[in-house]
Amino acid sequence: MHVAKIIDTKGASVITLRPTASLAEAAHTLARHKIGAVVVTDEEEMLVGILSERDIVRAVAALGASALDAPLSAHMTADVQTTDPDEPIASIMERMTQGRFRHLPVMQGKRIVGLVSIGDVVKFRVAMIEAEASAMRDYIASA
Repeated sequence: MHVAKIIDTKGASVITLRPTASLAEAAHTLARHKIGAVVVTDEEEMLVGILSERDIVRAVAALGASALDAPLSAHMTADVQTTDPDEPIASIMERMTQGRFRHLPVMQGKRIVGLVSIGDVVKFRVAMIEAEASAMRDYIASA
């Protein structure tokens, strides 16, 4: 199975903000959409970074409440790991675990076509395992 299957299941909607948006605006966006990260794009909708809940917590811990006035560009991850729709799910699961990050933009060339979280990956993988177990039980019962 490939990343495209997760995007087909969960949808391709991606919440984005500009690098000039404040951390406070990002925090409100994360809360409003019940998500853990926001993709940061420029005016042409090109990927320039990603900002997670962890990034906001680190900024506030280091700078206090005044960090919430800072632009995303000051605290986002600019060197973003990405995937494409054809990458195997097992591969992104390993990369996310090894790299200790929870969100991975899905790119088709230079265009963002989705965002997968480690939760999406685990949920999809559990569903696959349950389907395989069910098929095995059905096969054994019919034999």
